[in-house]
Amino acid sequence: MNQGYELASNFYDEMLLHDGRYRHHYRDYWLWLQQADKEAIARKREEAELLFHRVGITFNVYGDNGGADRLIPFDSVPRIIPADEWVMLERGIRQRVQALNAFLHDIYHQQHILKAGIIPAEQVMVNDQYQPCMQNVDLHRHIYAHITGVDMVRNSDGQYYVLEDNLRTPSGVSYMLENRKMMMRLYPELFARQRIAPVERYPSLLLQTLRESSPANDPVVVVLTPGRFNSAYFEHSFLAQQMGVELVESADLFVKDGAVLMRTTAGPCKVDVIYRRVDDAFLDPLAFRPDSMLGVPGLLSVYRAGNVVLANAIGAGVADDKSIYPYVPDMIRFYLSEEPVLNNVPTWQCRKPDDLAWVLTHLSELVVKEVHGAGGYGMLIGPMASQQQREDFRARLQAKPENYIAQNTLALSTCPTFIDNGLAPRHIDLRPFALSGAEIRLVPGGLTRVALNKGSLVVNSSQGGGTKDTWVLEEDAC
Repeated sequence: MNQGYELASNFYDEMLLHDGRYRHHYRDYWLWLQQADKEAIARKREEAELLFHRVGITFNVYGDNGGADRLIPFDSVPRIIPADEWVMLERGIRQRVQALNAFLHDIYHQQHILKAGIIPAEQVMVNDQYQPCMQNVDLHRHIYAHITGVDMVRNSDGQYYVLEDNLRTPSGVSYMLENRKMMMRLYPELFARQRIAPVERYPSLLLQTLRESSPANDPVVVVLTPGRFNSAYFEHSFLAQQMGVELVESADLFVKDGAVLMRTTAGPCKVDVIYRRVDDAFLDPLAFRPDSMLGVPGLLSVYRAGNVVLANAIGAGVADDKSIYPYVPDMIRFYLSEEPVLNNVPTWQCRKPDDLAWVLTHLSELVVKEVHGAGGYGMLIGPMASQQQREDFRARLQAKPENYIAQNTLALSTCPTFIDNGLAPRHIDLRPFALSGAEIRLVPGGLTRVALNKGSLVVNSSQGGGTKDTWVLEEDAC
């Protein structure tokens, strides 16, 4: 298998050691792969693509004039995580999510962390994602981020680092679930060889979490989507179907007598929980953008009165802004009196003159990101950028330094990935999903994204990335 597979000395490969031997937790998969019919694997790759198209697992790219739905490429070499490693990751994710929810409650109430000088007040109060309308609004269980996606990478030192926290409308869990379903269909013999922790409970755990977010006895839950032209519409409809709840658009909901009601064939039905996949600015045209056709007029007033739950909460985005990210380890120490289990990537805040000066002299070594950017856009990967691209970014930094942070360029770990000529190493990341209700729950694993272009560090689907199934081995699997 590894003949022609070019391991690079400066990258950690998830499957292979530098001498070409397999890592212990890949043993069963490795032995199977040595005996597998390569032509049969190729046929199954084609079968997977056809099945994904039939199911409709596609996404749109904003700004694509063609407007065509695209298939997110799926790679059938799994990313495997041993049980003890997952225990550490899960502990670190729970800790991080607990601190982020405590931070959000605090900044909209007593603001202890700001008064203590741990985080500069201006970093929060003038942040575009901070919503003054949420001040002193009490949420059930003090939960703001019911669903959190934590993006992590493994560096060349073998250690995991958190790249960012996604607390607004984190996406991708449908691909995690469909990837598992596809692997079990194509390769049932692999699952018979070892104990792989299941992920299919996620929809039921999500529904349980959403119900626990409301004080109502038997809350009615809906999924609010911007509509079928949204890039993640497949996921919206998929999760609604899997949970057995209604998928609604703005026209399906209205406000009356201090409640949110849903139009049904049997008449209006009160809604208690809205799993919203619509950004803050578009949720209520009476409170935010008046030109929004995606929201529900009057929704904010009902929400502030505690008569409906929004998951995630309005204003949660301030905690996943990249300018706040450097302070998450401090949040953990401040709110939990613990040391962080998972490390951040060393980060320079370009709004600070000394940090900016250092970044400007080291552009060729760093990744520079917009604080509000997403999807791999608005960033510079210094080592791979041309001189002209670096100079263009230099001008942007000097014009608006507060809009950017910079980080070390990590040597993202690689995982064998099928290409036309066989297997080749490609860079990957990992997005586990944490659900915060009466307790914090995770299914083992998450979405592994893979940069399919040789040498690329950008895993986003909008920029040519694909996905893999993520296997967490149970205790006695190795």
